[in-house]
Amino acid sequence: MPRREPADDRHRLMGEAPATIEDAARFLHPTTGCWQRLLEPGGLTVACEAPYRWRYPVRVADDRWLELPIRALGSDPQRAVASLIPNQASFPVVRALAEAMTRLARPLDAQAVVGPPTLGMALSPLVAEALGFERYIPLGYSRKFWYRDALAQDVRSLTTPGEGKKVYLDPNQVPLVAGRRVVVVDDTVSNGTTLAAVARLLAAAGADLCGVVVAMRQGTGWQSVAKSLRVPVLGVFDTPRLCWGGDGWYPER
Repeated sequence: MPRREPADDRHRLMGEAPATIEDAARFLHPTTGCWQRLLEPGGLTVACEAPYRWRYPVRVADDRWLELPIRALGSDPQRAVASLIPNQASFPVVRALAEAMTRLARPLDAQAVVGPPTLGMALSPLVAEALGFERYIPLGYSRKFWYRDALAQDVRSLTTPGEGKKVYLDPNQVPLVAGRRVVVVDDTVSNGTTLAAVARLLAAAGADLCGVVVAMRQGTGWQSVAKSLRVPVLGVFDTPRLCWGGDGWYPER
């Protein structure tokens, strides 16, 4: 079991001080130095049991661990999630995640890989290439003038506030998915709303969704969507939603 360092030493270990006194009191800190190193079990700087402080440790593969920063939700500072931003991660971390995701995706026997925007695109091309494909099919949030409304779906996410946006499939990419078994490769699945929108979009394009592979399955909200889609949703690791407990963060019941 990794040791828990005193709070006074945490800033020295991370090299970053919390932005505010309130952040320090809630064991939150900037994420500039996060997602950069895979660690051996003896190299973990946080404990593997609640209360969690500063970071949440997850096992990636072969006794290699990653410490994810704990990020309080803007809509409810009493609740938090472990955060993964792969396009800010180091290349070795991204490669390790992609390798683990490829192992999960291979048995699905997909004929194409679909990458939702935006963070999943740090991983989906690597998984597609490792599976032997010469390309992957990217979705996008930016509408080009030749796009069609029939190939668009409204999306919202847990960590993106506001009125939401639309996810699009370029009509020129439809022949790459129509009538084919496709696997969606993304960074995280949380409440499942983005997954549901992507599934509707692929169905409109005539694709056969055979599975979803992500780095992180966050909480349990996605499970009902996966059940309705009747496809496996596979993840390299799972993280709970967290709630403030006065002395740190605890898994939400």
